Amino acid sequence: MSDDGVIWAAIWREARDRLAAAGIEAADQEARWMVEDVAGIEAADVSRSTADVAQRHLARFDAMVERRIEGEPLQYVLGHWSFRELDLLVDRRVLIPRPETEVVTQVALDELARSPAGTPRAVDLGTGSGAIAVSLVREHRSVEVWAVDASSEAIEVARANAAGAGGRHAARLRIVEGDWFDPLPDELRGGVDLVVSNPPYVADDEPIEPAVAEWEPTTALRAGPDGCRDLHHLLDEAPGWLAPGGSLVLEHAPDQAVGLVERAEAGGWVDVTTVDDLAGRPRALRARRPAG
Repeated sequence: MSDDGVIWAAIWREARDRLAAAGIEAADQEARWMVEDVAGIEAADVSRSTADVAQRHLARFDAMVERRIEGEPLQYVLGHWSFRELDLLVDRRVLIPRPETEVVTQVALDELARSPAGTPRAVDLGTGSGAIAVSLVREHRSVEVWAVDASSEAIEVARANAAGAGGRHAARLRIVEGDWFDPLPDELRGGVDLVVSNPPYVADDEPIEPAVAEWEPTTALRAGPDGCRDLHHLLDEAPGWLAPGGSLVLEHAPDQAVGLVERAEAGGWVDVTTVDDLAGRPRALRARRPAG
């Protein structure tokens, strides 16, 4: 790209054409988002912008387009992505937040709304970018959240998002490194009102689209021969941490729903159900510890 008297509208058109030639279906919109990110111009106004392009902006923009053409996901190219009320830092250290997890977060918030505790306590296991945990403290007036992840790199991202996206609400969020329940303090046993998780749930031999397999952390995706290893672990271990009447909310694959409901009911959970995602597929398991 040349910067000889060019304006952002022209840069957008050139980027759009390059992305389209590389086979990117949403080339028009992606080019708009990149211009919006670099130049601070609203995406809807990009095609009409006559603002001059500074050399420093041009170099950054061109690098972004090249990264996208090489197959890097748009979210990583931009370095951030929206999730419910948040604008989250995302990069290759964490999974890209997805609409399915927004649904899971809403189920978790609904469960917190029924908690009798004035200051309910929640645990987000496998927090990744912190999307669920930060959303909980942002959208619930008083919940205290413990967020856990086994990846030190994910912990760095979650802490950055807590500081940036969490704002003043971040004082109610603690982020710790470790394997599932292991790093939680013993005083939480039997006193947690909500356990929520988007754990790995892809089978080891299940095909994953190249854009995901080549760029996103596979340790946050794969979970044994049937993809249920971590889901089963959480179902089995959560009762020891939940208060009577407390809730467990798990994201899962649609084809795992029936088996998870059966396992939960056999394990003594009550009010077991699944909640559909935006495409109408069962995506979130909700189960409660008996109140008695």
